[in-house]
Amino acid sequence: MFGSEIAILLPEIVLAVFAMVGLLAAVYTSKDGMTALLTWLTAGLLALVGLYIGFSGAGTHEAFGGMFIDDGFARFAKVVILLSAAAILLVGKEVMQRDDLMRFEYPVLIVLATVGMMVMVSAGDLMTLYMGLELQSLSLYVVAALRRDSVRSTEAGLKYFMLGALSSGLLLYGASLTYGFAGTTQFSGIVEAASGGASIGLIFGLVFMLAGLAFKVSAVPFHMWTPDVYEGSPTPVTAFFATAPKMAAMALFARVVHDAFGGVVGDWQQIVALLAVLSMFLGAIAAIGQTDIKRLMAYSSITHMGFALMGLAAGTEQGVSAMLIYMAIYVTMNIGTFAFILSMERDGRHITDISSLNGFASKEPTKALAILVLMFSLAGVPPLVGFFGKYAVLLAAVDAGLSWLAILGVIASVIGAFYYLRIVYYMYFGEAREGLDGKMGALSYVGLVAGAAIMLLGVFNLFGVDSLAEAAAATLVR
Repeated sequence: MFGSEIAILLPEIVLAVFAMVGLLAAVYTSKDGMTALLTWLTAGLLALVGLYIGFSGAGTHEAFGGMFIDDGFARFAKVVILLSAAAILLVGKEVMQRDDLMRFEYPVLIVLATVGMMVMVSAGDLMTLYMGLELQSLSLYVVAALRRDSVRSTEAGLKYFMLGALSSGLLLYGASLTYGFAGTTQFSGIVEAASGGASIGLIFGLVFMLAGLAFKVSAVPFHMWTPDVYEGSPTPVTAFFATAPKMAAMALFARVVHDAFGGVVGDWQQIVALLAVLSMFLGAIAAIGQTDIKRLMAYSSITHMGFALMGLAAGTEQGVSAMLIYMAIYVTMNIGTFAFILSMERDGRHITDISSLNGFASKEPTKALAILVLMFSLAGVPPLVGFFGKYAVLLAAVDAGLSWLAILGVIASVIGAFYYLRIVYYMYFGEAREGLDGKMGALSYVGLVAGAAIMLLGVFNLFGVDSLAEAAAATLVR
């Protein structure tokens, strides 16, 4: 019995053991000499574990009395998390080395954060949820402040830590209220306690938990940390923040509302719909005035989380499927976009000013074309893959009777298209001036071109992601 439960947690155990062995190896060997090797090994292991989970079979398995759930939904989210973490490690490797930030702790912390994310999406109990969330958060607090000689990086880490502690407190208080009124910490028991209608205590617990989770997905009005942390953190770390943790947090959000509170959809649907509307509009409007591309991507992520929440607000299996499709596409677009942002350099110095892209297309037409494709896809311009992500969540909202939400989503999408198209305008029509002179590393170039290619080639069948997302959603919404 115990052996079968360990087998269910095998991917998490392998990664946790690898992280501990990596720390021990760094202590007893030359740290500088093994950092590059450790990064390659870490990225390779993350990718292999992701592929193992993707091909490890079907069905729903529970461990430790239902505290840990391995189902199709968790496996879909884990594959996206693991592959995106591996891609970001490789894409950012050259920049971390150039800026003398490639410490042996960096890949180890990424692995530990990833283990926390995997536990989050498989949580079947409030205690498991909190353990996974804190393992992820504690690792990310450190990597946000990895540039120890930078005031902005230190500020980013401190802000993230302080506000993260606040959100964890809200979540923990909500969990304690839920436990007090449901009499159990297991999601299966909570949904049973709320089956006849949630008591006022359970509603308060739900609200506090949603507030804590909204912080993790950068939903308005719990978004205040995002622009500063994105701007102040080292760019490879920002790229990581924009990908895997977003997928994990959104999957955990879906797990909580459907597994624990699936019987009271009407009670949380209006909250999630409000979070979606506020996030879509604030992100779209606030990004217009940004001149730093990392801050622009921060507000972009807020907008995109609003669209993903629109899928969840539907409260249906179709809505969960649409959210998974949207998040998989969003993560891919961000990997390609940040692969380019990582290469923005002048006189050996990393720059993030959008005006530096003026006339870029005349000097680097291939890279400019790839960025054009990614920007159009982020804006949701048909027929690129990004359009199908937005179409999926809009359709789910309409089918769930939330046509007003879909209409507001279309309006927010039109507003948001402005700042993506502005980048394209600068590259192709901006007045040529002293711009970028940095050479893009091989791995970053592959990430940029691969991201753009996926946005083009995926229009035929989305590489089967839609059918996989439907199967994953069916295991969560029962």
